[in-house]
Amino acid sequence: MEVHTHTHTARKKWTHYFWEFLMLFLAVFCGFFAEYQLEHKIEKEKEKDYIKSLIADLKSDAATIDLSILAKQKEIERMDTLINFLNNPQLIKENGDQVYYIGRVGPRSQTFSSTNKTFEQLKNAGGFRLIRNGEAANNIMSYYGALPFISQLEDIYNNEFTEYKKAAAKIFEPSVFRKTEANAGAINRTTDNPQLRSSDPDLLKELGIYSIYLNGTRRGILPLLINLKKNGQELISYLEMEYHVK
Repeated sequence: MEVHTHTHTARKKWTHYFWEFLMLFLAVFCGFFAEYQLEHKIEKEKEKDYIKSLIADLKSDAATIDLSILAKQKEIERMDTLINFLNNPQLIKENGDQVYYIGRVGPRSQTFSSTNKTFEQLKNAGGFRLIRNGEAANNIMSYYGALPFISQLEDIYNNEFTEYKKAAAKIFEPSVFRKTEANAGAINRTTDNPQLRSSDPDLLKELGIYSIYLNGTRRGILPLLINLKKNGQELISYLEMEYHVK
């Protein structure tokens, strides 16, 4: 008669299961933590890249603003001269070359165009979530938040310029304006003291009113540009310091 022996598997202690669970938990946690750290590093690098690009845009703006400020100051000076002429018909007769020249170039205005490519990317592509520095994000928004008001005043200026041209058409002789035209849109002065098409006092006053409107709007834009330049310089310094970039 055969005798069968039965093997019995020893039961594992609860501590064994505990250590298995712990090791599995640590493996999952370490994997998750490593992935989180990698994602955090990538986002931090993206944030710094955005800041570098933004600083480059702000420096480009600074150069453009400098040119716009100088242009506005010169434009205002020219229109002040034209307004003075329009208030004195005798001066017009004696300074026809100057009157025609300023009447043509004086209202021309240089529109400010911001380099806002990076800001638009941050705003439209959800990039602002990467800017973890709340103060930096607020300062960036504040700088670019000033641009719409400048654009609004420039739109008002363009409408006033349209009215100015309607009034100018009643006063200036088109053939003289034609003589002043040079290459690449440049305007030259005449040298034969041309006279106005009409010296009607009411028409001169009408043109004078629109000239005053134009200069008033310019004088509203100029301090905004000066303030924008100051804020831009401060923002550049702040971002370079906070993000250790140059």
